[in-house]
Amino acid sequence: MNNLAKHPHIVVHAPALDGSRRVTEGDVTLGLASHLDDVVEILRLADLDRIEVEESDLVEWQGGGPEDWPGLSEHEDG
Repeated sequence: MNNLAKHPHIVVHAPALDGSRRVTEGDVTLGLASHLDDVVEILRLADLDRIEVEESDLVEWQGGGPEDWPGLSEHEDG
């Protein structure tokens, strides 16, 4: 039995020039994220909300981890 069917491989791609990151499952683009919360929402909409985005081995972070969102620092409150 194919183990990938039960355990999807999610990739959060390296940031684009605008700081957004594409989220894919296999060859399918699930959405475009500008923040960690966007990744969580994209997975929720894809019925993959049981995945711990920041800690799961099912999520591959390319070009930086869950805390790396270029351009986000200008918009932070504080």
